Amino acid sequence: MTAPSPASSASKDSGYTAKHLSVLEGLEAVRKRPGMYIGSTDSKGLTHLAYEIVDNAVDEALAGHCNRIEMTLHADGSVEVGDDGRGIPVDVEPKSGLTGVELVMTKLHAGGKFGGGGYKTSGGLHGVGASVVNALSVRLDVVVRRGGRVHTMSFSRGVPGVFAGEGPAAAFTPRDGLSVAGKAPKTVTGTSVRWWPDLPLFSKGSAVDVEQLHDRLRQTAFLVPGLTLALLDRRSGELVEESFRFDGGTADFVEHLAVDGAVCDPVHIVGSGNYSETVPVLDDVGHMVTTKVERHCEVDVALRWGTGYDTKVQSFCNVVATPHGGTHQNGFERALLKTLNDAMKAARVLRANDDLVIKDDVLEGLTAVVTVKVPEPQYLGQTKDELGTPGVSKIVADVVARGLRTEFLDNKKRKAQARVVLDKVAAAAKTRQAAKASKDAARRKTALETSTLPAKLADCRSTDVSRTELWLVEGDSALGTGKLARNSEFQALLPLRGKILNVQKAGVSEMLSNAECASIIQVVGAGTGRTFDLEQMRYGKIVITTDADVDGAHIRCLLITLFARYMRPVIEAGRLYAAVPPLHRIEVAGAKEPIYTYSEKQMQGELKKIAARGAKVKGQIQRYKGLGEMDPDQLAETTMHPATRTLRRINPGDTDGAERVLELLMGNDVAPRRDFIVSSASRVNRELLDT
Repeated sequence: MTAPSPASSASKDSGYTAKHLSVLEGLEAVRKRPGMYIGSTDSKGLTHLAYEIVDNAVDEALAGHCNRIEMTLHADGSVEVGDDGRGIPVDVEPKSGLTGVELVMTKLHAGGKFGGGGYKTSGGLHGVGASVVNALSVRLDVVVRRGGRVHTMSFSRGVPGVFAGEGPAAAFTPRDGLSVAGKAPKTVTGTSVRWWPDLPLFSKGSAVDVEQLHDRLRQTAFLVPGLTLALLDRRSGELVEESFRFDGGTADFVEHLAVDGAVCDPVHIVGSGNYSETVPVLDDVGHMVTTKVERHCEVDVALRWGTGYDTKVQSFCNVVATPHGGTHQNGFERALLKTLNDAMKAARVLRANDDLVIKDDVLEGLTAVVTVKVPEPQYLGQTKDELGTPGVSKIVADVVARGLRTEFLDNKKRKAQARVVLDKVAAAAKTRQAAKASKDAARRKTALETSTLPAKLADCRSTDVSRTELWLVEGDSALGTGKLARNSEFQALLPLRGKILNVQKAGVSEMLSNAECASIIQVVGAGTGRTFDLEQMRYGKIVITTDADVDGAHIRCLLITLFARYMRPVIEAGRLYAAVPPLHRIEVAGAKEPIYTYSEKQMQGELKKIAARGAKVKGQIQRYKGLGEMDPDQLAETTMHPATRTLRRINPGDTDGAERVLELLMGNDVAPRRDFIVSSASRVNRELLDT
C-alpha cells in the first residue's frame, strides 16, 4: 500500500482542527439543546417548566414543611409558583462560595436531593429543574421568605443581576448576590418563583397548556393528602381561582379515574420494604466512591374492577407521574397476574387443564393507581417518564400480592365481590381465546384455499371494505327476495333463523355456542371483546334488516345487544345500521308510481293529500308484515338501493345510559322490566300490534 503524500495529508486535516471544538459552560448547554432537558420545545415543553418548579414545592410538602402551593398565570405571559415551605437556603455554600438561591438557580445538578439530608424522598431528582427553567427564561425572579427577612434575586437567561423595572423588557445589569427587600415574621416562610419564558427558543405558537396544569395539580392533590394546590388565572385581567385538596388519597383517585360501573369496591394496599443498590457517593475529600447503600421504599396502591373493558393504570414515583410505567408498575402487574391465577385455581374457577389467564385478561376493566416513594430514584431521562430503579419491582410485587390476598381475596366481607372479579377475569380469558379462534377462521380465503364461512352466507364479489355491506335478514324468505333485490357486487346477505340468543343474560360460552351468534361473529371477521380489531372487518357497513313488526323490533334489539356487548367498536365507528323498510304501499288511480309510507301517521297524511287533490286510492292499501312479501324491485327501490333507501345509524350516544337501557330491556332482573312495561302500556296503540 502506498503511503499518502504529505501534501494530501495536510489537505485532509486542515479543515478540522482544535479550534472547531466547543465547550458549553454552565447553562449554555440547556439553551443550546433544551429538548434534552424538558422533552420538547413546543407547548408540552413550555408546560413542563411549570412542572419542574411545582415539583420542588411538592418536595417541601412531602418533607412535612408545606401546606399550600399556588400557581399564578399572569396576563403578561409569566408564570409564578409560590409555597409556604421552608424557603430556599440563603446562606453561602462553602465549596462554591455562592448563596443557596444562586447555586440552585445557576448550577446544573445542584440542590438538596443528593443524599445530603435535605429531603428523604424527592420528585426532583437530578437537581436541574430550577436551573433549566432559569436558563430558558428571559427573566426569572426569586423571592425567599426565611429567617425573618425577604430575600430577592433576579436572572436574565440564567445570568444573575438586577432589572431596573417590571417585566423582561426592563434594563438589566449583571450582578451577583442576594438582595434583602425587607422584613417578614419569622413564622412566615416560603419561596416564590416567577419566570417569563424565552419564547424564541420554543416553537412558534407554543403556550402553556392550562388543562394539563389543572390535571397535574389535581393529580398531585390526590397523591399528597392534606396539601392544597391552587391555580390562579389572571390572564384575562380578572382572577379565576380553582383549588384542589383531597384527604382520601389513592382510593379517592381511583374512583375519580374510573368511568364505568363498579364490580367491586376500591382495594387500598399499603406497605414498604428495603432494597440495596450500589451507587457512587462523595467522600470527605470530594472523590466519588462506589458504595452499597440500603434504601427504603414505601408503596401505596389502590385498584378496582369495573363493568367495562378498558384498562387505566397510572403510576407515580415521589408524586411525579411515570406515564411509561417502569419497575414499580411491572412489579404491580406481575403480582396481580400471579395472585389472581393462584386464587382462580384455589376457587376452581380454573380447572386443572385450563390455560392460565394472561395480563390482558386481568387488566380488563381495571382502574389502578400505583405509587412509590423512593430516595434518589433512577429515571430514564430528565422528564421522568419511566422509573428504572431495579429493587423497587420486587418490593411492589410482594406488597401487592400480600395486600391483595389480605384485603380482598381472603376477606370474608368481600367474598362475593372477589368471586365476581374472578369470574370476570375467567370470562375475559374465554372471550380472548374464542375470539382468536374466530378471527383466524374468519379471514378471507384466497381462491386456492377452502372457505370456512357459513354456507348460508350470500357473499359479495368486492373485497373493498369501504364499499361492502353485510345485510342481516330474517329467514330464508327474506334471503330469497334479498338476493334478487341486492347489488351482488358489494352487498352480502346473511339469513338468521328466528331470534338469536339474548347475550345480555347469557355468558360468553353460551354466546359462542349459539349458531346464529357464532355465524355473525365469524362473518364479520374481526373477533370479539377486547381483541376485536376494527381493521379486520370484512365489510364497511353492517345493516340489520328486520320486519316492521313486534318480532322484528325484538330481533333488532337482540342484534344491537350482541354488537354492543361483544363488538362495540362497530357501533363506536358508526358502522352499524338498521334498515328502514316501508310499512305501507299506496297505489293512486292514474299515477305511475306508488307511494310508500313508513308510519301510520305518515300514511294518514298521504291519504289526506290524495283526497284533497281529488284523487282516489286504487285497490287496498298494502301493509307489509315482512320483507318477504315485497317484490324484489320494491325491496331494492325502498330498502336496499343506496340512492333511494333510508338507513338509521346506531350511534353510541350516552354509553352509560345505553348500558342501563340494555340491562333494563334485556338483563336478568325481571322486576324493573315488568314495571317498565306496566307503566308504559298506556302509550301503546294496540291497533298497530300484529296479533
